[in-house]
Amino acid sequence: MSNILTNLARHGAEIYGADREVFARIDLDSPGGAGTEPTTWGDFSADVDAVAYALETIGIEPGDMVAVFAPNCPEILLTDFACFRNRAVPVAIYATSSPEQVRFILNDSAARAVVVGGAAQYRAVRQIAAECPALKHIFTIDSDIEPDAGDNMSLSVASLIELGRMASAKSRAEVELRTAAASPDDIATLIYTSGTTGEPKGAILPHSCFDAAIDMHKARLDMLSSADTSVCFLPLSHIFEKAWTYFCLTMGIKVFVNRDPRRIQEAVALVRPTCMCSVPRFWEKVYAAVQEKMSRAGGVPALMMRRALAIGAKRNLEYARLGLKAPWWLEARYRFYDRTVFSKLRAAIGVENGNIFPTAGAPLSSRIVEFFHTCGINIVIGYGLSETTATVSCFPSVGYQIGTVGTVLPELQVRLGEDNEIQVKGPTVMRGYYRREQETARAFTDDGWFRTGDAGLFDSSGSIVLTERLKDLFKTSNGKYIAPQAIESRLGEDRYIEQVAVIGDSRKYVTAIIIPAFEALKEYARKHRIAFDSVEELVENSEIRRFIAERIERLQNGFAGFEKIKRFTLLPKEFTIENGELTNTLKIRRPVINSVYADQIEAMYA
Repeated sequence: MSNILTNLARHGAEIYGADREVFARIDLDSPGGAGTEPTTWGDFSADVDAVAYALETIGIEPGDMVAVFAPNCPEILLTDFACFRNRAVPVAIYATSSPEQVRFILNDSAARAVVVGGAAQYRAVRQIAAECPALKHIFTIDSDIEPDAGDNMSLSVASLIELGRMASAKSRAEVELRTAAASPDDIATLIYTSGTTGEPKGAILPHSCFDAAIDMHKARLDMLSSADTSVCFLPLSHIFEKAWTYFCLTMGIKVFVNRDPRRIQEAVALVRPTCMCSVPRFWEKVYAAVQEKMSRAGGVPALMMRRALAIGAKRNLEYARLGLKAPWWLEARYRFYDRTVFSKLRAAIGVENGNIFPTAGAPLSSRIVEFFHTCGINIVIGYGLSETTATVSCFPSVGYQIGTVGTVLPELQVRLGEDNEIQVKGPTVMRGYYRREQETARAFTDDGWFRTGDAGLFDSSGSIVLTERLKDLFKTSNGKYIAPQAIESRLGEDRYIEQVAVIGDSRKYVTAIIIPAFEALKEYARKHRIAFDSVEELVENSEIRRFIAERIERLQNGFAGFEKIKRFTLLPKEFTIENGELTNTLKIRRPVINSVYADQIEAMYA
């Protein structure tokens, strides 16, 4: 039985046409101005074949692991699909990983080869290559990488393609035999968990998981077609982006590949996509920017925006959301405000052509979700994990409930276990953790349901409401349970707050370490004539602290007294992946933060 992904490059060229563009590399620094470099289905198919033949030529066998350690680029997709043709296994490594993390994954997976993106990734692999006995080949993507003297392991991807084009008839025939023998039970990839606690584990996702995920998404996301376009900006080492991009390719949706996630706003403004998967932080930043502009508006523009939001909320949330036809007078007013206000807002963001924008990975404030739906931006909230090939649930087209993560996808089963833990069974659930029998056993119940580690409940519509991450849940010394993500999500609405880590495990009360949005805070200080010579001086200023405290208090309306932040520390620098404070998916590493900022935390309880 053939897998969907194994022959996708060839099938895409046949179905959509060899001259149709499959993806494009976004180049925000091109000499002639920002642009894209497109690749057709025909070229993609030919290059996949060439790399597949080259991998066979150098000795890659079915079941061998080929690691990919690079920022987003089309060559990642090229490698993945060439591996599928050989029944080999691509293993994703985040481009920001340290040499130690790379060494761990290369050795844990026993990777025979690694594809590296730029000089930083090449240097990291060269640093630890001697400690990786299974590693035999390094393939470099960037053309400006200068191999070290004496480096006999490295070959450029361009040279690899040329090698494949000159492959012998025997090698070509062998690849065709491997492709024909492909099975749904073959491992499609190992996705290493980001490891908020402990060392990462490789989730085994066979092709059957992706086959099922693609079919389920076709059924749920029936508003999408080959007329859509998507931007790939989350790391392709993240299961959300990887599975979404594979889905887009099977649908004939052109994918624009963005290399630098820090420049995603520029990329969206350039491409004007109709769809794009993202994490909540993207929308939190967009929301903060919109709120900033709204706060500056006065007179007629401010009045227009207030009226537009009132009409948009009534029409989109009370009628369109439920599949109901709005009264003619409401529809007429909405169309007026959509033309004069909302369309301009969407164009300013770059989503005026928007269809759907799947969002998952962390909680997103209901207030923010309501705001964007009010403005006609269809954010589709979902929930999933690496171990479930991404999506478990998401908003349906009609009847979605804001404050939930949507309804369960077809073919999946979800139940609530002890402590209301969400447990999943179905064809997209991983086979287990690679070479981790004990961890695999702990991840499943005795009757075969996957334990997500997240707690939740079902509302009256059948939607899932996430209540807390069980590993994050802590208890104060007064015996009160605190779900920190709920508080952090609420504070994330504020345009003056960039990052938050809520503290309080076994403590008398809840505190927080807060990273301000520095540019917004500097502007506030200048406007109110608050003198400062540095960011360090700014966050220590008593007026600034009082200002942030007032905003925190307002944001916490609705929380119980014991849940509210009693004290906080403002830091002059952001949490970063490089310092180990964030995972590669931008989640807070609480043990690291508790350790690094132990002195500041103790001071809040002195």
